[in-house]
Amino acid sequence: MAKISKIFKIVLPIYWAILTYMLLKPGVENQEYWFMFSGIDKILHLSIFAFLGFSYKSAFPKTNLSIYIYIMLIYAFLTEILQDEMHLGRSMENLDILADTIGVLVGYYVFKKIKRLL
Repeated sequence: MAKISKIFKIVLPIYWAILTYMLLKPGVENQEYWFMFSGIDKILHLSIFAFLGFSYKSAFPKTNLSIYIYIMLIYAFLTEILQDEMHLGRSMENLDILADTIGVLVGYYVFKKIKRLL
């Protein structure tokens, strides 16, 4: 587990920086693609926050659940608030925060399952 932690201590800041950029960059009008459907945005939020949560727990496995939840949710709320305040074509959405929260919990659960298997 220590080797995995070292790897994710490198992966986490890179992923977090890319994620922050992607969440705060100016919004563009979504084009209709064959794979686009209503709600895909929420699935993306859930997925990216699940990987963020998993990466965080992998990098810092001794972080207790309450601290983990605080850090992840503060980040989720902060990015949503900044999207709204920056006026760059994005807005704060409560369902995004819900999807982020579920993603964070999924990331935690997956980490715990993999840790148990190893």
